[in-house]
Amino acid sequence: MSSIDASGNAKTVIGGHKSRTSALLLLLHMRTFVALILVFAFFAIAAPNFLTTGNMLIISKHVALNAILAIGMTFVIIAGGIDLSVGSIVGLCAMVAGYLVLYGIDLGFVGVAYSVQFNTIEICLIVLVVGIFIGWINGMLITKLNVAPFIATLGILYVARGSALLFSDGRTFPNLAGNSEYGSDTFRIIGSGTFFGLPVSVWIMVVVALGAAYLATRTPLGRHIYAVGGNERGAALSGVNVDRTKLFVYMFSGVCAALVGLIISSQLQASHPATGETFELNAIAAAVLGGTSMSGGRGRIAGTIVGAFVIGILADGLIMMGVSSFWQTVIKGLVIIAAVVVDQVQQKLQARVVLQQNAN
Repeated sequence: MSSIDASGNAKTVIGGHKSRTSALLLLLHMRTFVALILVFAFFAIAAPNFLTTGNMLIISKHVALNAILAIGMTFVIIAGGIDLSVGSIVGLCAMVAGYLVLYGIDLGFVGVAYSVQFNTIEICLIVLVVGIFIGWINGMLITKLNVAPFIATLGILYVARGSALLFSDGRTFPNLAGNSEYGSDTFRIIGSGTFFGLPVSVWIMVVVALGAAYLATRTPLGRHIYAVGGNERGAALSGVNVDRTKLFVYMFSGVCAALVGLIISSQLQASHPATGETFELNAIAAAVLGGTSMSGGRGRIAGTIVGAFVIGILADGLIMMGVSSFWQTVIKGLVIIAAVVVDQVQQKLQARVVLQQNAN
């Protein structure tokens, strides 16, 4: 009889331990949503005018920029890479957009006294091609020349930033109102226009997010991205074109950076070569906070969007409370470290649960 009681007590203890572990895993899995709720609630109480409509619209614009950039970064990290060049690509693409709006392309270098002017759609397409091209360079360096992603994108960071400075000798391209004669006067709508009460930049974020989520979950390419990040050699042996997959994620990251460059130059109606500095850190922070594993193979677009909201609300809330920009940088770094630590804890707990299930 005592043995039966002991066995029953043991089962109760084990069952209780499993339930606590499951609850902890669920909490860790939902950590980004929990963080979003806590941060929002804190600033709603502590920061004056935080919940005003005007401030919510401002936050949504900031979040949209970071989210678009972070979506591209998410694919790169899932595939086992990193892209440090996205902030510089933002700056270079903003300068290209500003130059095209103001001057078009001068054909004097071929002996023809003529310049080609572009409308808004053509400007956007050219800028997106620039982003794709820089992403392609990143991908080629990594896949064909076997340069480590950190080094390759760090080098392109400097190349793109230097190119942005060379575009105008370090000066700003101001007054990007465009010209109605050429159809470029609608350029400002990208960053300053609204649609159904929401900024156009937010709608761009929604379209990019939905497209990326569909790609990640519903297409063979999405499965290949996860496979490459999870086990590159295994993916190659199973028939996945690893080089093509890596090339795609860096080109997609370049497109996202180009979109952000367009939006910023349109919002400000000016292009500055320093645009986008440290943006790559915000993008990485949003992706990691959203559950993307820095070791590759894991991540969700929805999590990244929530992570971008956490970073955006945190940054704007600290500004409204008058917190020093120096402390904002410190806090942002601590958030990244905490997100990685929590991710490691979650992985260890999941591995322990799997071992216990196999043992039973």
